Amino acid sequence: MATAGSILGHSVLRREDAALLTGGRSYVDDLDIAARSVVFVRSDVPHGRIVGISGGEGVFTAEDLQLPDMLAGPPAPAHFGRPALATGTVGYVGDPVAVVVGDTLAEARDRAEEVIVEIEELPGNADPMAASEVVFEVDPIEDPGALEGADVVVSFRYLNQKIAPAPMETNGILAVPDFDGAGRLRLWVPTQSPFSVRQTVADCLRLDPDRIHVVVPATGGGFGAKGHAYVEQVVTAALAVRLGEPLLWVESRTENMLHMGHARGQVQDVQIGARADGTVVGMKWSVTQDAGAYPDIGAWLTFYTKMMASGTYRIPRIDFRARSVTTNTAPTGALRGAGRPEAAATVERAMDLLATELGMDPVEVRRRNLIKTHSEPVVTPTGAVYDAGDYLAAMERAVELVGYDELRAAQAERRRRGDRHQLGIGVANYIEVTGNGPSSDYGSVEIHDDGTVTVLSGVSSHGQGHQTTYAQIASEQLGIPWGRITVVQSDTDVVPRGNGTYGSRSLQLGGSAIDRAAAGVVDQARQIAADHLEANVEDITVYHGSGLGVAGSPDTALPWSKLAELSPEPLAAECDFDQGARTFPFGTHVAVVEVDTETGGVRQLRHLCVDDCGNVINPLLAEGQQHGGVAQGIAQALWEEMVFDAGAGPRTTNFGDYLIPSAAEFCDFETHRNTTPTPLNPLGAKGIGEAGTVGATPAVQSAVIDALAPYGVRHLDMPLTPERVWRALAGDGDGAQRGTAP
Repeated sequence: MATAGSILGHSVLRREDAALLTGGRSYVDDLDIAARSVVFVRSDVPHGRIVGISGGEGVFTAEDLQLPDMLAGPPAPAHFGRPALATGTVGYVGDPVAVVVGDTLAEARDRAEEVIVEIEELPGNADPMAASEVVFEVDPIEDPGALEGADVVVSFRYLNQKIAPAPMETNGILAVPDFDGAGRLRLWVPTQSPFSVRQTVADCLRLDPDRIHVVVPATGGGFGAKGHAYVEQVVTAALAVRLGEPLLWVESRTENMLHMGHARGQVQDVQIGARADGTVVGMKWSVTQDAGAYPDIGAWLTFYTKMMASGTYRIPRIDFRARSVTTNTAPTGALRGAGRPEAAATVERAMDLLATELGMDPVEVRRRNLIKTHSEPVVTPTGAVYDAGDYLAAMERAVELVGYDELRAAQAERRRRGDRHQLGIGVANYIEVTGNGPSSDYGSVEIHDDGTVTVLSGVSSHGQGHQTTYAQIASEQLGIPWGRITVVQSDTDVVPRGNGTYGSRSLQLGGSAIDRAAAGVVDQARQIAADHLEANVEDITVYHGSGLGVAGSPDTALPWSKLAELSPEPLAAECDFDQGARTFPFGTHVAVVEVDTETGGVRQLRHLCVDDCGNVINPLLAEGQQHGGVAQGIAQALWEEMVFDAGAGPRTTNFGDYLIPSAAEFCDFETHRNTTPTPLNPLGAKGIGEAGTVGATPAVQSAVIDALAPYGVRHLDMPLTPERVWRALAGDGDGAQRGTAP
């Protein structure tokens, strides 16, 4: 990977930020293109039969538009589909039933208020355990004897609550028909997958995809929730074509909270069995996934929960089954981790509960069960193929760095004194799967006559720093300063193809494609230099900052501009890099908290992580990903939850009700990394963007529960709000499981 003098493995400031900070890049709502406004009329009841829709001028219903059902897209099953506008019945509060157009946003909103939607209410349900319609089941792993040989069996129910993506920028679209005078439709969409959006709109509007041009402007967060087209985007595009005029739709915050794919929403009934020495013999899982009102990609994500059900441990036998059911809530979608946090959280709680049952230290229980260090693939009982890992090294480093033994001693002293503020320590190992979706992506590299470079990428950045890291990768191969390299993505007319940015796939797939394309250009240039210098191709080397010349004779170096001039054809190469398999980053998080036993308040004292994502191209950007993931993971543990009443009416519809922490609510994060390169791509890189959300949540949850152990609390459901913690201490806690204090 990186060598002496290499730009790889070094922190380089993001080149994207100046434009974002100074307004040089526009979000979809800021584009200076005249357009009329679109507003959707939505159901205000969770479940009901549509009796009639009436309104004034410019109101369109499903009957008017006659659009086909939208599919969630691969790899979701083909029967996952929903109408673009509700027909017959509504499924949740926020379900769009009609759409209006106005000259201004205010006018469109006024017209939407005038629309009368008559709905005959039906019973609503937000509890997946009370649902009756099963829409998807993963292929089960049937092993009735999975717990045979266990001296102790721990049974528990784990609730991974539903949360909202809540990106900084809500959803939207600007649709302009005949933008280029050639009858083509141009769409500006804040999406993670421009080619996927183009295909969905083409399918629904019955257009050739080449007739649609998708451009991604600045995008204010996605986290997986903007990985596909939404019904409003399709309807807005269809209306723009029908009316022959530009249309703009931008979601309000309340619409976003009600409608953008919610996440998590799993109920897991689990048993873990072990011998008296703490060695695990097996686990049994029964998982119920809340799919929401329409089965979308989230209903299928139990596939990943199943895949990761072993965690980092040698669990020889697993019995696993999962079903996805409908409720009267927003469709469940993908969110940072998507199926993997649900698995990791449950495995780690199982390890803690097992340690409590056996009277052992939770780190020691983990130590006895971790998969041994491996550089060759390891296949788990669930069929996951871990590429390479050193799980014990990550855990041992984390507990050493945090001063685990000293923390336990301090905790014991507080417990002895009966302090009001009790210390809690949570340790969580995690492993997750990255490079998801298609295992390939596109990249190309072209040298221009002036020696500058254009890189095209099939992925689409929404904050990750691709403009910086991809330029670093190309610079390393070409020897051209990274400031002379332009990275282009997120435009379906400029980039020929691509699969998008999700599942922590961008660096290992998109970055590797650029690496291989750049290497291809170097091979072309070597032949040109060899011919011009009358040397053997094998003797031609890259001189960083100078060009290509004979090895050992830097004065022979031909600059890239000269090589481009000498080349009979453009100096360019492209690559569809196919990794062929997924990678499995891993690590250990340690959370230290203080719980106020009089108020239930939780204060974070420390959060330390040791993440292993293989080789790192830019440590500064990797650390930023660690920070973002940790913050999101902690937020689920302590604050975030979509709350519904008994009839499925939403109670958390804006940031006044749904708790989003600011930086002031967090402690400083102590981020560290180990390096276990993957053999699956030339960069040796695995994903890092979702690691924090997989590892941080169970560490913080375990820390809070650990602080409550002297009071007999064995388990407590998230989020661990002051009220929930206080009630658990009082003995009447919702979601609390109690036992004998250690």
